[in-house]
Amino acid sequence: MNFTRWSARLPGTQRRAAARTATTVSPDRRGESRGETSVPTARAEQLTDDAPPVPAVDDLPVRDVLDRVPALVALVHGPDHRIAYVNDAYTAAFGVRPLGERAREALPELAELGLFPLLDQVQRSARSRTLKSRKAPDGRSYTFTCTPVTEDGDRGVLVFATDVTDHAEAAERLRASERRQRETAVTLQRSLLPQELEEPDDLRVAATYHPGGTEAAVGGDWYDVITLGGGRTALVIGDVMGRGVRAAAVMGQLRTAVRAYARLDLPPHEVLQLLDGLAMEIDANQIATCVYAIHDPNEGKLVYASAGHLPILVRDELGTVQRADEPTGPPLGTGNWVHASGTVPLTPGSTAVLYTDGLVERRNEDLDEGIAALERALAGARGTPQVICDRLVRSAGVTADHDDDVAVLVLQHPARTGPERELFRNAALDLIGGVEAAPRARAFASGVLTSWRFPADLHDLGVLAASELVANSLQHGTPPMRLRLRRTDRRLITEVTDGDDHLPRRRRAEPADESGRGIAIVATIASNWGSRRTPGGGKAVWCEFALPRP
Repeated sequence: MNFTRWSARLPGTQRRAAARTATTVSPDRRGESRGETSVPTARAEQLTDDAPPVPAVDDLPVRDVLDRVPALVALVHGPDHRIAYVNDAYTAAFGVRPLGERAREALPELAELGLFPLLDQVQRSARSRTLKSRKAPDGRSYTFTCTPVTEDGDRGVLVFATDVTDHAEAAERLRASERRQRETAVTLQRSLLPQELEEPDDLRVAATYHPGGTEAAVGGDWYDVITLGGGRTALVIGDVMGRGVRAAAVMGQLRTAVRAYARLDLPPHEVLQLLDGLAMEIDANQIATCVYAIHDPNEGKLVYASAGHLPILVRDELGTVQRADEPTGPPLGTGNWVHASGTVPLTPGSTAVLYTDGLVERRNEDLDEGIAALERALAGARGTPQVICDRLVRSAGVTADHDDDVAVLVLQHPARTGPERELFRNAALDLIGGVEAAPRARAFASGVLTSWRFPADLHDLGVLAASELVANSLQHGTPPMRLRLRRTDRRLITEVTDGDDHLPRRRRAEPADESGRGIAIVATIASNWGSRRTPGGGKAVWCEFALPRP
Protein backbone atom coordinates (compact mmCIF):
# COMPACT_ATOMS: atom_id res chain seq x y z
CA MET A 1 0.00 0.00 0.00
CA ASN A 2 1.42 3.33 -1.06
CA PHE A 3 0.50 5.41 1.99
CA THR A 4 1.70 8.64 0.39
CA ARG A 5 -0.62 8.25 -2.56
CA TRP A 6 -3.47 7.15 -0.27
CA SER A 7 -2.99 10.04 2.06
CA ALA A 8 -2.93 12.55 -0.74
CA ARG A 9 -6.59 11.84 -1.22
CA LEU A 10 -7.58 11.90 2.44
CA PRO A 11 -10.16 14.52 3.50
CA GLY A 12 -8.58 17.47 5.19
CA THR A 13 -5.24 17.16 3.41
CA GLN A 14 -6.39 18.50 0.07
CA ARG A 15 -6.07 22.15 0.76
CA ARG A 16 -5.72 25.01 -1.60
CA ALA A 17 -1.95 25.54 -1.70
CA ALA A 18 -0.86 28.62 0.12
CA ALA A 19 0.63 31.27 -2.10
CA ARG A 20 4.08 29.89 -2.55
CA THR A 21 6.36 32.84 -2.35
CA ALA A 22 9.91 31.72 -2.94
CA THR A 23 11.83 33.00 0.00
CA THR A 24 14.90 33.78 -2.04
CA VAL A 25 17.56 36.02 -0.75
CA SER A 26 18.50 39.06 -2.87
CA PRO A 27 22.02 39.07 -4.30
CA ASP A 28 23.07 42.15 -2.43
CA ARG A 29 22.30 40.52 0.91
CA ARG A 30 23.87 37.12 0.27
CA GLY A 31 27.03 38.27 1.73
CA GLU A 32 25.26 39.29 4.88
CA SER A 33 23.71 35.91 5.18
CA ARG A 34 27.18 34.34 5.02
CA GLY A 35 28.34 36.52 7.87
CA GLU A 36 30.20 39.03 5.63
CA THR A 37 28.89 42.04 7.49
CA SER A 38 29.79 43.98 10.59
CA VAL A 39 26.19 43.97 11.89
CA PRO A 40 25.80 41.50 14.79
CA THR A 41 23.46 38.60 14.30
CA ALA A 42 20.95 39.77 16.86
CA ARG A 43 20.92 43.15 15.22
CA ALA A 44 20.44 41.54 11.86
CA GLU A 45 17.43 39.62 13.16
CA GLN A 46 15.92 42.84 14.38
CA LEU A 47 16.46 44.51 11.04
CA THR A 48 14.91 41.64 9.09
CA ASP A 49 11.17 41.98 8.47
CA ASP A 50 10.70 38.72 6.56
CA ALA A 51 8.91 35.86 8.41
CA PRO A 52 10.67 32.51 8.55
CA PRO A 53 9.74 30.27 5.64
CA VAL A 54 6.64 28.09 6.21
CA PRO A 55 6.22 24.95 4.12
CA ALA A 56 3.01 24.64 2.11
CA VAL A 57 0.35 22.18 3.34
CA ASP A 58 0.88 19.90 0.36
CA ASP A 59 4.57 19.66 1.21
CA LEU A 60 3.93 18.30 4.71
CA PRO A 61 4.44 14.55 5.09
CA VAL A 62 0.93 13.22 5.77
CA ARG A 63 2.10 10.27 7.81
CA ASP A 64 4.09 12.51 10.14
CA VAL A 65 1.04 14.75 10.58
CA LEU A 66 -1.32 11.89 11.35
CA ASP A 67 1.18 10.31 13.72
CA ARG A 68 1.20 13.47 15.79
CA VAL A 69 -2.53 14.38 15.91
CA PRO A 70 -4.24 13.51 19.25
CA ALA A 71 -7.18 11.95 17.43
CA LEU A 72 -7.28 8.23 16.67
CA VAL A 73 -6.74 7.51 12.98
CA ALA A 74 -6.99 4.19 11.14
CA LEU A 75 -6.99 3.47 7.41
CA VAL A 76 -8.53 0.30 6.00
CA HIS A 77 -8.88 -0.75 2.36
CA GLY A 78 -10.56 -3.36 0.28
CA PRO A 79 -13.91 -5.10 0.72
CA ASP A 80 -12.67 -6.99 3.78
CA HIS A 81 -11.27 -3.80 5.37
CA ARG A 82 -7.62 -4.72 5.73
CA ILE A 83 -5.53 -2.46 7.93
CA ALA A 84 -3.34 -0.04 5.98
CA TYR A 85 -2.38 2.30 8.78
CA VAL A 86 -3.00 3.21 12.42
CA ASN A 87 -1.45 6.29 14.01
CA ASP A 88 0.40 6.56 17.29
CA ALA A 89 -2.67 7.81 19.21
CA TYR A 90 -4.63 4.73 18.10
CA THR A 91 -1.79 2.44 19.14
CA ALA A 92 -1.53 4.16 22.52
CA ALA A 93 -5.25 3.69 23.11
CA PHE A 94 -5.73 0.11 21.91
CA GLY A 95 -2.25 -1.34 21.40
CA VAL A 96 -0.25 -2.33 18.34
CA ARG A 97 -2.31 -3.49 15.37
CA PRO A 98 -0.76 -5.64 12.59
CA LEU A 99 -0.92 -4.09 9.13
CA GLY A 100 -2.49 -6.07 6.32
CA GLU A 101 -4.80 -8.05 8.62
CA ARG A 102 -8.58 -8.06 8.37
CA ALA A 103 -9.97 -5.31 10.57
CA ARG A 104 -12.78 -7.50 11.92
CA GLU A 105 -10.20 -9.67 13.66
CA ALA A 106 -7.41 -7.15 14.23
CA LEU A 107 -9.59 -4.24 15.41
CA PRO A 108 -12.01 -5.87 17.88
CA GLU A 109 -12.70 -2.51 19.53
CA LEU A 110 -14.46 -1.33 16.35
CA ALA A 111 -16.51 -4.50 16.31
CA GLU A 112 -17.69 -3.88 19.87
CA LEU A 113 -18.76 -0.40 18.86
CA GLY A 114 -20.73 -1.78 15.90
CA LEU A 115 -18.69 0.24 13.42
CA PHE A 116 -18.26 -2.32 10.63
CA PRO A 117 -21.76 -1.98 9.13
CA LEU A 118 -20.98 1.73 8.93
CA LEU A 119 -17.69 1.01 7.12
CA ASP A 120 -19.54 -1.14 4.58
CA GLN A 121 -22.09 1.60 4.05
CA VAL A 122 -19.39 4.25 3.54
CA GLN A 123 -17.62 2.06 0.96
CA ARG A 124 -20.81 1.40 -0.97
CA SER A 125 -22.17 4.94 -0.92
CA ALA A 126 -18.83 6.80 -1.11
CA ARG A 127 -20.25 9.24 1.44
CA SER A 128 -18.94 10.10 4.88
CA ARG A 129 -20.80 8.98 8.00
CA THR A 130 -20.45 9.95 11.66
CA LEU A 131 -21.18 7.99 14.81
CA LYS A 132 -21.46 10.33 17.80
CA SER A 133 -20.22 9.80 21.33
CA ARG A 134 -19.69 6.06 21.64
CA LYS A 135 -17.92 4.62 24.67
CA ALA A 136 -14.95 2.49 23.63
CA PRO A 137 -13.46 -0.47 25.52
CA ASP A 138 -10.73 1.80 26.91
CA GLY A 139 -13.41 3.61 28.91
CA ARG A 140 -13.26 6.83 26.91
CA SER A 141 -15.89 8.24 24.59
CA TYR A 142 -15.21 8.97 20.93
CA THR A 143 -17.01 10.43 17.97
CA PHE A 144 -16.13 8.40 14.87
CA THR A 145 -16.12 9.88 11.38
CA CYS A 146 -15.70 7.43 8.51
CA THR A 147 -14.65 8.94 5.18
CA PRO A 148 -14.23 7.11 1.84
CA VAL A 149 -10.80 7.25 0.10
CA THR A 150 -9.84 5.78 -3.28
CA GLU A 151 -6.48 4.94 -4.88
CA ASP A 152 -6.29 3.43 -8.37
CA GLY A 153 -9.77 2.02 -8.06
CA ASP A 154 -9.03 0.47 -4.67
CA ARG A 155 -11.55 1.76 -2.15
CA GLY A 156 -10.81 2.32 1.49
CA VAL A 157 -12.13 4.08 4.53
CA LEU A 158 -10.40 6.52 6.83
CA VAL A 159 -11.59 6.17 10.44
CA PHE A 160 -11.08 9.37 12.44
CA ALA A 161 -12.02 9.20 16.16
CA THR A 162 -12.15 12.35 18.29
CA ASP A 163 -11.97 12.00 22.06
CA VAL A 164 -15.17 13.56 23.47
CA THR A 165 -14.95 12.04 26.94
CA ASP A 166 -15.09 15.40 28.69
CA HIS A 167 -18.12 16.45 26.67
CA ALA A 168 -19.86 13.13 27.23
CA GLU A 169 -19.24 13.27 30.98
CA ALA A 170 -20.48 16.86 31.13
CA ALA A 171 -23.60 15.88 29.19
CA GLU A 172 -24.18 12.94 31.52
CA ARG A 173 -23.80 15.20 34.56
CA LEU A 174 -26.33 17.59 33.01
CA ARG A 175 -28.74 14.74 32.31
CA ALA A 176 -28.32 13.47 35.86
CA SER A 177 -29.03 16.95 37.22
CA GLU A 178 -32.13 17.21 35.05
CA ARG A 179 -33.27 13.78 36.24
CA ARG A 180 -32.83 14.83 39.86
CA GLN A 181 -34.74 18.04 39.25
CA ARG A 182 -37.52 16.13 37.55
CA GLU A 183 -37.66 13.55 40.34
CA THR A 184 -37.88 16.40 42.84
CA ALA A 185 -40.73 18.00 40.90
CA VAL A 186 -42.58 14.68 40.50
CA THR A 187 -42.15 13.92 44.21
CA LEU A 188 -43.44 17.38 45.11
CA GLN A 189 -46.30 17.04 42.65
CA ARG A 190 -47.41 13.66 43.96
CA SER A 191 -47.07 14.75 47.59
CA LEU A 192 -49.35 17.72 46.94
CA LEU A 193 -52.00 15.60 45.25
CA PRO A 194 -54.49 13.78 47.52
CA GLN A 195 -52.96 10.54 48.73
CA GLU A 196 -56.43 9.03 49.10
CA LEU A 197 -59.60 10.42 47.61
CA GLU A 198 -62.44 11.18 49.95
CA GLU A 199 -65.37 8.81 49.42
CA PRO A 200 -68.74 10.53 49.11
CA ASP A 201 -71.84 8.57 50.10
CA ASP A 202 -73.65 9.04 46.79
CA LEU A 203 -70.76 8.98 44.33
CA ARG A 204 -68.08 6.57 43.30
CA VAL A 205 -64.88 8.35 42.33
CA ALA A 206 -61.45 7.49 40.97
CA ALA A 207 -58.54 9.53 39.66
CA THR A 208 -55.24 8.96 37.94
CA TYR A 209 -52.18 11.10 37.33
CA HIS A 210 -49.44 10.46 34.76
CA PRO A 211 -46.41 12.80 34.78
CA GLY A 212 -44.84 13.72 31.45
CA GLY A 213 -42.16 11.50 29.94
CA THR A 214 -38.60 11.37 31.23
CA GLU A 215 -37.50 14.11 28.83
CA ALA A 216 -40.31 16.49 29.86
CA ALA A 217 -40.45 18.55 33.04
CA VAL A 218 -43.43 17.78 35.23
CA GLY A 219 -46.34 20.22 35.06
CA GLY A 220 -48.90 21.52 37.53
CA ASP A 221 -51.95 19.26 37.01
CA TRP A 222 -54.07 18.55 40.08
CA TYR A 223 -57.45 17.16 41.17
CA ASP A 224 -59.38 16.80 44.39
CA VAL A 225 -62.60 15.47 45.89
CA ILE A 226 -64.00 17.38 48.90
CA THR A 227 -67.02 16.25 50.93
CA LEU A 228 -68.90 19.38 51.97
CA GLY A 229 -71.36 17.81 54.40
CA GLY A 230 -75.09 17.49 54.04
CA GLY A 231 -74.51 14.92 51.28
CA ARG A 232 -72.88 17.44 48.92
CA THR A 233 -69.51 16.89 47.23
CA ALA A 234 -67.11 19.30 45.55
CA LEU A 235 -64.96 18.09 42.65
CA VAL A 236 -62.08 20.07 41.20
CA ILE A 237 -59.45 19.63 38.52
CA GLY A 238 -56.91 22.17 37.31
CA ASP A 239 -53.73 22.76 35.40
CA VAL A 240 -51.04 25.33 36.21
CA MET A 241 -49.27 26.56 33.09
CA GLY A 242 -45.54 25.94 33.05
CA ARG A 243 -43.17 23.20 34.09
CA GLY A 244 -40.99 22.12 36.94
CA VAL A 245 -40.92 22.72 40.66
CA ARG A 246 -42.39 26.23 40.36
CA ALA A 247 -45.54 24.98 38.62
CA ALA A 248 -45.91 22.19 41.19
CA ALA A 249 -45.52 24.66 44.06
CA VAL A 250 -48.16 27.02 42.65
CA MET A 251 -50.43 24.02 42.14
CA GLY A 252 -50.05 23.08 45.80
CA GLN A 253 -51.00 26.57 46.92
CA LEU A 254 -54.08 26.65 44.69
CA ARG A 255 -55.21 23.19 45.78
CA THR A 256 -54.90 24.16 49.44
CA ALA A 257 -56.85 27.35 48.78
CA VAL A 258 -59.60 25.40 46.99
CA ARG A 259 -60.06 23.16 50.01
CA ALA A 260 -60.25 26.19 52.30
CA TYR A 261 -62.76 28.00 50.09
CA ALA A 262 -64.79 24.81 49.68
CA ARG A 263 -65.37 24.71 53.44
CA LEU A 264 -67.25 27.97 53.07
CA ASP A 265 -69.73 26.04 50.87
CA LEU A 266 -69.87 28.84 48.31
CA PRO A 267 -71.30 28.53 44.79
CA PRO A 268 -68.71 27.40 42.22
CA HIS A 269 -68.37 30.78 40.52
CA GLU A 270 -67.64 32.50 43.84
CA VAL A 271 -64.92 29.96 44.61
CA LEU A 272 -63.28 30.67 41.24
CA GLN A 273 -63.58 34.37 41.89
CA LEU A 274 -61.59 33.98 45.10
CA LEU A 275 -59.06 31.71 43.39
CA ASP A 276 -58.56 34.24 40.61
CA GLY A 277 -57.47 36.91 43.05
CA LEU A 278 -55.23 34.48 44.92
CA ALA A 279 -53.54 33.33 41.70
CA MET A 280 -52.61 36.94 40.91
CA GLU A 281 -51.11 37.35 44.38
CA ILE A 282 -49.09 34.12 44.15
CA ASP A 283 -47.52 35.03 40.81
CA ALA A 284 -48.87 37.62 38.39
CA ASN A 285 -47.09 35.84 35.52
CA GLN A 286 -48.52 32.41 36.37
CA ILE A 287 -51.97 31.42 35.14
CA ALA A 288 -53.96 28.26 35.67
CA THR A 289 -57.12 26.66 34.35
CA CYS A 290 -59.65 25.07 36.69
CA VAL A 291 -63.09 23.50 36.89
CA TYR A 292 -64.92 23.51 40.23
CA ALA A 293 -68.16 21.52 40.48
CA ILE A 294 -70.60 20.64 43.25
CA HIS A 295 -72.85 17.60 43.29
CA ASP A 296 -76.03 17.58 45.37
CA PRO A 297 -77.77 14.18 45.33
CA ASN A 298 -81.14 15.85 45.97
CA GLU A 299 -80.89 17.87 42.76
CA GLY A 300 -79.50 15.25 40.33
CA LYS A 301 -77.09 17.62 38.62
CA LEU A 302 -73.60 19.10 38.71
CA VAL A 303 -73.34 22.84 39.33
CA TYR A 304 -69.98 23.97 37.98
CA ALA A 305 -67.85 26.93 36.97
CA SER A 306 -64.89 26.86 34.60
CA ALA A 307 -61.87 29.13 34.39
CA GLY A 308 -60.49 28.43 30.93
CA HIS A 309 -60.59 24.67 31.43
CA LEU A 310 -61.76 21.90 29.12
CA PRO A 311 -65.47 20.94 29.25
CA ILE A 312 -66.84 18.28 31.59
CA LEU A 313 -68.11 15.18 29.79
CA VAL A 314 -71.20 13.37 31.15
CA ARG A 315 -72.52 10.03 29.90
CA ASP A 316 -76.07 9.18 30.93
CA GLU A 317 -77.37 5.69 31.68
CA LEU A 318 -78.30 5.22 28.00
CA GLY A 319 -74.73 5.88 26.81
CA THR A 320 -75.30 9.38 25.39
CA VAL A 321 -72.39 11.73 26.08
CA GLN A 322 -73.03 15.41 26.76
CA ARG A 323 -70.37 18.12 26.71
CA ALA A 324 -70.75 20.92 29.27
CA ASP A 325 -69.39 23.82 27.23
CA GLU A 326 -70.87 26.87 28.94
CA PRO A 327 -70.17 29.00 30.83
CA THR A 328 -66.38 29.26 30.59
CA GLY A 329 -64.33 32.23 31.75
CA PRO A 330 -60.65 33.08 31.28
CA PRO A 331 -57.93 31.24 33.24
CA LEU A 332 -57.17 32.06 36.84
CA GLY A 333 -54.71 34.88 37.30
CA THR A 334 -56.05 37.10 34.53
CA GLY A 335 -58.28 39.18 36.85
CA ASN A 336 -61.19 41.53 36.11
CA TRP A 337 -63.62 38.78 35.16
CA VAL A 338 -66.90 37.81 36.80
CA HIS A 339 -67.31 34.04 36.59
CA ALA A 340 -70.69 32.35 36.26
CA SER A 341 -72.01 28.93 37.24
CA GLY A 342 -73.68 26.45 34.92
CA THR A 343 -75.36 23.07 35.37
CA VAL A 344 -75.18 19.68 33.70
CA PRO A 345 -77.45 16.71 34.57
CA LEU A 346 -75.95 13.89 36.64
CA THR A 347 -78.81 11.47 37.21
CA PRO A 348 -78.47 7.98 38.70
CA GLY A 349 -76.57 5.77 36.29
CA SER A 350 -74.52 8.69 34.90
CA THR A 351 -70.74 9.03 34.68
CA ALA A 352 -68.84 12.32 34.51
CA VAL A 353 -65.20 12.88 33.48
CA LEU A 354 -62.98 15.84 34.39
CA TYR A 355 -59.54 15.91 32.74
CA THR A 356 -56.56 18.07 31.78
CA ASP A 357 -55.35 18.95 28.30
CA GLY A 358 -52.59 16.33 28.29
CA LEU A 359 -55.28 13.68 27.70
CA VAL A 360 -56.72 15.24 24.51
CA GLU A 361 -54.19 17.70 23.11
CA ARG A 362 -51.81 16.56 20.36
CA ARG A 363 -49.32 18.51 18.28
CA ASN A 364 -50.81 17.63 14.89
CA GLU A 365 -54.50 17.53 15.84
CA ASP A 366 -57.14 20.09 16.60
CA LEU A 367 -58.20 20.17 20.26
CA ASP A 368 -61.83 19.51 19.35
CA GLU A 369 -60.78 16.30 17.61
CA GLY A 370 -59.14 15.10 20.81
CA ILE A 371 -62.25 15.91 22.87
CA ALA A 372 -64.45 14.17 20.30
CA ALA A 373 -62.23 11.07 20.50
CA LEU A 374 -62.54 11.15 24.30
CA GLU A 375 -66.34 11.35 23.97
CA ARG A 376 -66.35 8.24 21.80
CA ALA A 377 -64.11 6.41 24.26
CA LEU A 378 -66.35 7.42 27.17
CA ALA A 379 -69.49 6.29 25.35
CA GLY A 380 -68.11 2.75 25.18
CA ALA A 381 -66.40 2.65 28.57
CA ARG A 382 -68.07 0.52 31.25
CA GLY A 383 -67.11 -0.65 34.69
CA THR A 384 -65.92 1.01 37.87
CA PRO A 385 -64.53 4.57 37.84
CA GLN A 386 -60.95 3.23 38.06
CA VAL A 387 -61.54 0.93 35.09
CA ILE A 388 -62.96 3.84 33.11
CA CYS A 389 -59.94 5.99 34.06
CA ASP A 390 -57.56 3.37 32.76
CA ARG A 391 -59.53 2.82 29.55
CA LEU A 392 -59.67 6.53 28.75
CA VAL A 393 -55.92 6.91 29.32
CA ARG A 394 -55.18 3.91 27.06
CA SER A 395 -57.56 5.09 24.35
CA ALA A 396 -55.77 8.46 24.29
CA GLY A 397 -52.43 6.72 23.70
CA VAL A 398 -50.82 7.98 26.90
CA THR A 399 -47.57 6.08 27.48
CA ALA A 400 -44.58 6.42 29.80
CA ASP A 401 -42.88 8.84 27.38
CA HIS A 402 -45.94 11.04 26.89
CA ASP A 403 -44.87 14.67 26.48
CA ASP A 404 -47.40 16.22 28.87
CA ASP A 405 -48.91 15.58 32.27
CA VAL A 406 -52.30 13.88 32.38
CA ALA A 407 -54.85 14.04 35.20
CA VAL A 408 -58.26 12.36 34.98
CA LEU A 409 -61.08 12.38 37.55
CA VAL A 410 -64.06 10.07 37.00
CA LEU A 411 -67.23 10.08 39.09
CA GLN A 412 -70.31 7.88 38.91
CA HIS A 413 -73.75 8.41 40.37
CA PRO A 414 -74.79 4.77 40.59
CA ALA A 415 -78.33 3.64 40.00
CA ARG A 416 -79.01 1.58 43.11
CA THR A 417 -81.50 -1.27 43.14
CA GLY A 418 -82.60 -4.00 45.52
CA PRO A 419 -81.43 -4.01 49.14
CA GLU A 420 -78.86 -1.27 48.42
CA ARG A 421 -81.64 1.06 47.37
CA GLU A 422 -83.24 0.74 50.81
CA LEU A 423 -80.11 2.26 52.34
CA PHE A 424 -80.58 5.51 50.38
CA ARG A 425 -83.87 7.18 51.21
CA ASN A 426 -85.30 10.70 51.12
CA ALA A 427 -88.26 12.38 52.81
CA ALA A 428 -89.31 16.05 52.77
CA LEU A 429 -91.99 18.21 54.40
CA ASP A 430 -92.98 21.76 53.44
CA LEU A 431 -93.50 23.87 56.54
CA ILE A 432 -96.00 26.66 57.04
CA GLY A 433 -95.28 29.17 59.78
CA GLY A 434 -97.31 29.04 62.94
CA VAL A 435 -97.41 27.37 66.32
CA GLU A 436 -98.29 24.04 64.72
CA ALA A 437 -95.15 23.93 62.49
CA ALA A 438 -92.74 22.67 65.17
CA PRO A 439 -94.99 19.84 66.49
CA ARG A 440 -95.77 18.83 62.93
CA ALA A 441 -92.07 18.69 62.07
CA ARG A 442 -91.31 16.56 65.14
CA ALA A 443 -94.10 14.15 64.28
CA PHE A 444 -92.95 13.90 60.68
CA ALA A 445 -89.32 13.25 61.68
CA SER A 446 -90.36 10.65 64.26
CA GLY A 447 -92.49 8.78 61.75
CA VAL A 448 -89.85 8.78 59.05
CA LEU A 449 -87.04 7.64 61.34
CA THR A 450 -89.25 4.90 62.75
CA SER A 451 -90.02 3.64 59.23
CA TRP A 452 -86.32 3.63 58.48
CA ARG A 453 -85.82 1.37 61.52
CA PHE A 454 -83.22 3.42 63.27
CA PRO A 455 -82.26 2.39 66.81
CA ALA A 456 -84.01 4.28 69.62
CA ASP A 457 -81.07 6.48 70.60
CA LEU A 458 -80.43 7.60 67.02
CA HIS A 459 -84.17 8.07 66.51
CA ASP A 460 -84.39 10.41 69.48
CA LEU A 461 -81.32 12.40 68.45
CA GLY A 462 -82.65 12.80 64.92
CA VAL A 463 -86.03 14.05 66.16
CA LEU A 464 -84.34 16.50 68.54
CA ALA A 465 -82.08 17.88 65.80
CA ALA A 466 -85.00 18.32 63.41
CA SER A 467 -87.00 20.10 66.12
CA GLU A 468 -84.15 22.53 66.95
CA LEU A 469 -83.41 23.34 63.32
CA VAL A 470 -87.08 23.96 62.55
CA ALA A 471 -87.47 26.13 65.66
CA ASN A 472 -84.41 28.16 64.62
CA SER A 473 -85.86 28.63 61.13
CA LEU A 474 -89.27 29.65 62.47
CA GLN A 475 -87.71 32.25 64.75
CA HIS A 476 -85.04 33.72 62.47
CA GLY A 477 -86.02 32.72 58.93
CA THR A 478 -88.76 33.54 56.45
CA PRO A 479 -90.98 31.36 54.24
CA PRO A 480 -90.79 29.19 52.27
CA MET A 481 -89.46 26.63 54.75
CA ARG A 482 -88.80 22.96 54.21
CA LEU A 483 -87.59 20.03 56.31
CA ARG A 484 -85.67 17.31 54.49
CA LEU A 485 -84.45 13.99 55.89
CA ARG A 486 -82.00 11.83 54.02
CA ARG A 487 -80.27 8.61 54.87
CA THR A 488 -77.35 6.89 53.18
CA ASP A 489 -75.46 3.76 54.05
CA ARG A 490 -73.23 5.86 56.32
CA ARG A 491 -75.17 8.75 57.81
CA LEU A 492 -78.48 10.43 58.58
CA ILE A 493 -78.79 14.00 57.26
CA THR A 494 -81.31 16.56 58.50
CA GLU A 495 -81.67 19.82 56.57
CA VAL A 496 -83.97 22.82 56.92
CA THR A 497 -84.21 25.56 54.26
CA ASP A 498 -85.89 28.94 54.43
CA GLY A 499 -85.98 32.22 52.53
CA ASP A 500 -83.67 34.29 54.74
CA ASP A 501 -79.99 34.39 53.75
CA HIS A 502 -78.63 35.25 57.22
CA LEU A 503 -76.45 32.30 58.23
CA PRO A 504 -76.67 31.12 61.86
CA ARG A 505 -73.61 30.87 64.05
CA ARG A 506 -72.86 28.95 67.17
CA ARG A 507 -72.61 31.12 70.29
CA ARG A 508 -72.52 30.72 74.03
CA ALA A 509 -75.90 31.58 75.56
CA GLU A 510 -75.97 33.30 78.93
CA PRO A 511 -78.02 31.74 81.73
CA ALA A 512 -80.62 34.49 81.48
CA ASP A 513 -81.02 34.18 77.68
CA GLU A 514 -84.29 32.69 76.47
CA SER A 515 -82.87 31.73 73.05
CA GLY A 516 -79.59 31.05 71.31
CA ARG A 517 -79.13 27.44 72.37
CA GLY A 518 -80.60 25.63 69.37
CA ILE A 519 -77.49 25.56 67.16
CA ALA A 520 -75.31 24.78 70.18
CA ILE A 521 -77.50 21.77 70.97
CA VAL A 522 -77.36 20.59 67.36
CA ALA A 523 -73.57 21.01 67.22
CA THR A 524 -73.23 18.99 70.44
CA ILE A 525 -75.36 15.99 69.51
CA ALA A 526 -74.57 15.76 65.78
CA SER A 527 -71.43 14.42 64.11
CA ASN A 528 -71.24 17.53 61.94
CA TRP A 529 -73.30 20.58 61.07
CA GLY A 530 -73.13 23.57 58.75
CA SER A 531 -75.02 26.14 56.72
CA ARG A 532 -74.89 27.65 53.28
CA ARG A 533 -76.73 30.14 51.11
CA THR A 534 -78.96 28.68 48.43
CA PRO A 535 -78.77 29.87 44.79
CA GLY A 536 -82.27 31.34 44.65
CA GLY A 537 -81.81 33.29 47.88
CA GLY A 538 -82.20 31.98 51.39
CA LYS A 539 -80.18 29.44 53.29
CA ALA A 540 -79.95 25.80 54.27
CA VAL A 541 -78.91 24.61 57.74
CA TRP A 542 -78.00 20.95 58.09
CA CYS A 543 -76.59 18.40 60.49
CA GLU A 544 -75.65 14.76 60.13
CA PHE A 545 -75.27 11.69 62.32
CA ALA A 546 -72.87 8.86 61.55
CA LEU A 547 -74.62 5.50 61.38
CA PRO A 548 -73.13 2.49 63.13
CA ARG A 549 -71.23 0.22 60.78
CA PRO A 550 -72.90 -3.15 60.20
